[in-house]
Amino acid sequence: MTPLAFGLVMLAGLIHAVWNIAAKKAGGDARFVFFTGVCLAVVWAPVGWWAGRDAVPSWGAREWGVVAASGLLHVLYFVVLLRGYRRADLTVVYPVARGSGPLLSSTVAVLLLGERLSPVGLAGIAAVAGGVFLIAGGPGLLRAAQDPARRARVHAGLGWGLATGGFIAAYTVLDGYAVKVLLLSPILIDYMGNFVRIALLAPPVLRDRPALGRLWRAQWKYALLVGTVSPVSYVLVLYALQTAPLSHVAPAREVSMLFAALIGGRLLGEGDRLPRLLGAVCIAAGVVALGLG
Repeated sequence: MTPLAFGLVMLAGLIHAVWNIAAKKAGGDARFVFFTGVCLAVVWAPVGWWAGRDAVPSWGAREWGVVAASGLLHVLYFVVLLRGYRRADLTVVYPVARGSGPLLSSTVAVLLLGERLSPVGLAGIAAVAGGVFLIAGGPGLLRAAQDPARRARVHAGLGWGLATGGFIAAYTVLDGYAVKVLLLSPILIDYMGNFVRIALLAPPVLRDRPALGRLWRAQWKYALLVGTVSPVSYVLVLYALQTAPLSHVAPAREVSMLFAALIGGRLLGEGDRLPRLLGAVCIAAGVVALGLG
């Protein structure tokens, strides 16, 4: 992985952790996803026009098909992620999602795209996985909790986190194909895919206008923040994918766990500090190994 790609992934990780904390605090559902999509479309309209004014008219069925599929996968990802945040703690859902997603996508990259991992890269993936495990609760996740309500909440977090990770792996591989093989602009993959998300969510969301108005007044600040900064984190990752293997970039994104542990834990008051910090150290070591491997 080049120093430029490495730096892009590090910055993307910080931004990703920040907007996920905002989404958790908003406590939204599919309507919050719709709000963020509208905010994204408006805020980033000049950049979207600049990037697409010449490229989009030349797209064929394959390019539009990939963009549509990417938009659908991102809708499912956002909806499942937010549902997990409503039913469990961020410090369980987020690390499990972020850990399982890149490990699945790296496996696909190696098995189907012909990419290779060095021993150092494999050790980095193992360290990332171990760090995610510690941040999610460590050995305590494997023991039955004394409090049935807490146990149910942890189990729910694991389930929603794994489901979210599956969608992360799916859109990472698809969007990686789009920028590496089809040579589509990372900016356009995210911006045009956002219109697919808005179109898919609009019919169910607009059925109850009064409720939509109440939620907008309560959540618009969080929606504006997420809609403004979330594209930055993902576009940075897509640019990194143009010059670095997917099997390196995907796990390296998990540096966001370090930021989530240090920032989110304090703001949300979830989880034990020691497992989080140990997990953050493991992830940092794993990211360095991936950068070298």
